[in-house]
Amino acid sequence: MTDDVLAFWFAEGRDTPRKAWFLRDDAFDAAIRSQFGALILPAREGALDGWAATPNGALALLLVLDQFPRNLERGSPGAFASDSHARTVARDAVLAKRLDLRLTPTERVFLYLPFEHAEANADQDLSVALFEGLRDSVFHRAPGGSIDYAWRHRAVIRRFGRFPHRNAVLGRENTPDEAAYLAAPGAGF
Repeated sequence: MTDDVLAFWFAEGRDTPRKAWFLRDDAFDAAIRSQFGALILPAREGALDGWAATPNGALALLLVLDQFPRNLERGSPGAFASDSHARTVARDAVLAKRLDLRLTPTERVFLYLPFEHAEANADQDLSVALFEGLRDSVFHRAPGGSIDYAWRHRAVIRRFGRFPHRNAVLGRENTPDEAAYLAAPGAGF
């Protein structure tokens, strides 16, 4: 199953970014739901943790935990329900086993994103450090590339201690500073 997840996600090549990854695309989301939607809950509950023993398995598991919920549960708390488990898996894969070093730069992004998605300064610092390691990749260091996004996410967490654009979905009230931030063009991610 891990090979199926990776073949789907990296359909254009293991080091070729896809526009569908970070944009709303109903057809892409429908394909995720039909092929892999049933994996999210078992992954969230730890039933698929054995996948994380290999670089490809860890990558597939983190796609199921971190990316698929964001596509399939967009606009609901479920989009973030696997985040804690994703960070645990990513921490083991990246810090303990260094599985990321056996993947392409674009594949590594998906091992690092659980830290970028965290609402904690230490995780954001780790995210920036990991993404900075992708400087040799033209795509990742380009303006608007993954390194730029890591820095932008960290700046928001340093300023607010959380992502204000998640507040409404998670039932949190905005502070006046957060409301002003959200009213500005280009706020959020």
